[in-house]
Amino acid sequence: MEVTLLGTGAPAGLPRLDCPCAVCATALGPDTRAATALLVDGTLLLDLTPGAAFAAARSGHSLSGVRQVLLSHPHDGPAVEVPAGLPQPGRVPDGRELALLTGHRVRAVAMDAGGTGYAVTGPDGQRLLYLPPGGAPAGLEGVPAETYQIVLADVVGRPDALARLRAVGSVGPTTDVVAVHLDHDVPQGPELRRRLAAAGARAVPDGTTLLAGVYEDVPDVPRRTLVLGGARSGKSVEAERRLESFPEVLYVATGGTRGGDTEWADRVAVHRERRPGSWRTTETTDLVPLLTVDGPPVLIDCLSLWLTDAMDAVGAWDDAEWAGGGEKALRERVRELTEAVRATRRTVVAVSNEVGSGIVPATASGRRYRDELGRLNSAFATECEQVLLVVAGQAVVLRG
Repeated sequence: MEVTLLGTGAPAGLPRLDCPCAVCATALGPDTRAATALLVDGTLLLDLTPGAAFAAARSGHSLSGVRQVLLSHPHDGPAVEVPAGLPQPGRVPDGRELALLTGHRVRAVAMDAGGTGYAVTGPDGQRLLYLPPGGAPAGLEGVPAETYQIVLADVVGRPDALARLRAVGSVGPTTDVVAVHLDHDVPQGPELRRRLAAAGARAVPDGTTLLAGVYEDVPDVPRRTLVLGGARSGKSVEAERRLESFPEVLYVATGGTRGGDTEWADRVAVHRERRPGSWRTTETTDLVPLLTVDGPPVLIDCLSLWLTDAMDAVGAWDDAEWAGGGEKALRERVRELTEAVRATRRTVVAVSNEVGSGIVPATASGRRYRDELGRLNSAFATECEQVLLVVAGQAVVLRG
């Protein structure tokens, strides 16, 4: 099956007309995107958008062979005129299947936010799934797994749609997940590619032709990632974003509870509300057992609090205890943790504070904590495929 993307942008395109935002101002050249539309094997057109005939011509194709035009948007999508010779656009009712004379079968997939998704099976048996903007499949629980070779979806706007598809086996390691309906939510270019790669997805320019079953360009998701940053830098948001397209994530909170501290309770509540409902949470600093067993991806937030607990346990705040064996005991705890990270089979994203870039702590214990956190971050980063530093909400890739 051959799929040509006549457009890959949001219904209003990118850049949006008269939009003053920074993304629209810098969306130039290959980052300019028309409203999303797909041409499948030259015979099936999914979504009719303005300038579709010219877009097809620019990509070396023609719409003269199109025998069916189907709409996916909650309404009818961008207002357009139907080019001469093209059949009138239609829509398949949810759950129904349309058989084309060309040998293609199109099944309508019900969405949770309006619109219609389409599962297309080609004459060669290859399958693709196309979802409308802002939509995720509804009612997948209990549905037999049907792995698609290509999935085209609003990955940026609805990462949970990808999580649902992974949960039922519809998206596997070789599925080519391509982000479409791209809007001005994320800066184009390297930042978009970085965010999508973390989800195992990619973006392509308008006019790109994909071949079902060819998965050499599917990005590998980093298995171990360390996200560093200062206070309120956005490091936790960045870490959570990296796993929001995966189901059954285990969120490991190392801070515990602090009775009577309402400000801390408010912080914890904000974190909880931000996480997807499918994630589980455990409050513990005992990380090694979690890393030595198989299971879903793990998000550890954060190593800084893990270190505080470890230093409490070895008496690191007392100079005599530190010199009398506390330092050696802490080194052993850090070694056990980093060895567990090296050997783990799970996907791990860990958060830690980056300290020591400015003011020198006034106390010996403060300087000791600063130094030990720097050593812990360095040791943990050595075992990670990707390391990020978040500054003012912007992620800088240090490795990977």
